[in-house]
Amino acid sequence: MQFTYYGHSCFLVETAGSKLLFDPFISPNPLAKDISLSSIEADFILVSHGHFDHIADCVTLAQSTGAKVICNWEIFEWLGKQKITNAHPMNTGGRRDMGPFNVRCTAAQHSSGLPDGSYGGNPMGFIIRNEEGSFYYSGDTALTLDMQLIPRWAKLNFAVLPVGDNFTMGIEDALEAAKMCGAGTVVGVHFDTFGYIKIDHEEAKAAFEKAGLTLHLPAVGETIYL
Repeated sequence: MQFTYYGHSCFLVETAGSKLLFDPFISPNPLAKDISLSSIEADFILVSHGHFDHIADCVTLAQSTGAKVICNWEIFEWLGKQKITNAHPMNTGGRRDMGPFNVRCTAAQHSSGLPDGSYGGNPMGFIIRNEEGSFYYSGDTALTLDMQLIPRWAKLNFAVLPVGDNFTMGIEDALEAAKMCGAGTVVGVHFDTFGYIKIDHEEAKAAFEKAGLTLHLPAVGETIYL
């Protein structure tokens, strides 16, 4: 699978001929100033929750790419008010065959509100499975014992976990999350964008290496293969 990082918690996974974009927050992010929205292609956009730093470019990219947006019910309704009709509502615990992949929505312990101040519904994570394998994106979350269920549902190629602390898990809890969900390889997200979530990269990687796990902290715009 090909993973391209667009900064903060926004990334694109190319798998089985489809392009899956997660939590589009690019144009307001100064660290992603060299990323042009017009260069991004997507077949699906998956939104974990309604906070601005996860949904800011969703409407623009849904319109420009024609991608189907997968999100919770409240975000689905909000998108409808923005004239986005190619969307599919889900919620925690739900599973759906999307054709190129199967998606399961997992619990995320966080908060959610939409840019206009309306209720954003339950935050979620996603397990994506297809013939190439599977991966887990936790969304913004605290460490939760629900992560122990993930190996029952999928044998992961990798997990995408927040590591910036303060608003989400930090390195220590992300390491425990990786163990719970059975991920030997982790891609860290939700770090460095704001002063509250700056991390020591070398220290973080060393902590994972000591535990026998691999942590990737890609640069904005970087593509890695997993």
